Amino acid sequence: MTNNPNTTEPGSIKNRLLDAEMQLRHAGLTEHPQRDAEILLAHALEQTRTYLRTWPERMLESAHLAQFQALLVRRCQGEPVAYLTGKRDFWDMTLTVSPDTLIPRPETETLVELALEKIPPDARWHIADLGTGSGAIALAIARERPRCQIVATDISSAALDIASGNAARLKVNNVRFASGRWCEPLAGECFEMIVSNPPYIHSADPHLQRGDLRFEPLTALQSGPDGLTDIRTICSEARQHLCEPGWLLLEHGYNQGATVPAILREQGYLQVQTQKDLAQNDRISLGAWVQPTQET
Repeated sequence: MTNNPNTTEPGSIKNRLLDAEMQLRHAGLTEHPQRDAEILLAHALEQTRTYLRTWPERMLESAHLAQFQALLVRRCQGEPVAYLTGKRDFWDMTLTVSPDTLIPRPETETLVELALEKIPPDARWHIADLGTGSGAIALAIARERPRCQIVATDISSAALDIASGNAARLKVNNVRFASGRWCEPLAGECFEMIVSNPPYIHSADPHLQRGDLRFEPLTALQSGPDGLTDIRTICSEARQHLCEPGWLLLEHGYNQGATVPAILREQGYLQVQTQKDLAQNDRISLGAWVQPTQET
């Protein structure tokens, strides 16, 4: 085996994976080195990770090896695996992603689960997904509730191209994509539910300069000096577009489980609650909107 990530010497799948894992660890990528190596090699071979485990002694062709080594070099420099392969699994889908979109994460599936708990199986609700990115949330809900109509908004035209392409590839026909910031594209429309995974990291957070976050779109990550600027905006704007009662569901940071519910209550939302993700971090806050009664 060799420690040189640029080597193109022949080798078996098993040995090349061991080499790659060692190189990733040496580069400081110690969280999932085996998984990362397997995903990148499977991508280069246009095979599954199961194939790698079934045929570990098979020798790699030089073209596949060269492609794998090129991907490995980029990963050792910190580039996210999802951007290297151009795809990420979310819910029951494999989504196309790019540096124009946030990488969908498992904790966001908690938002989908909560939304589905609120939406009756045969509902014909109108639902909005603000800041849709790759379309992960909108498409997951649309597939589970095919009678609902979803509007997915994003300020990035490049992100909307990715999201609409995912919808077309997955044959999801009940999502409409609209360009604009937060609720701007929803003028004149009313929704039974609005969902969003907005930016929620404060602008001075050192995590923005670490790991995968360095490569993801900054506009999808940071939100003012306290990380809550966009959440405040959404809570305010959503009131003009929610039917009565209508639900607003927001993903937020693990340390915002007290502040986001407080914002919802200040804005007049009722039945406010917070849900933990699988790691037992406060992750989703939601509230119901009912127009305040005018006193006479």
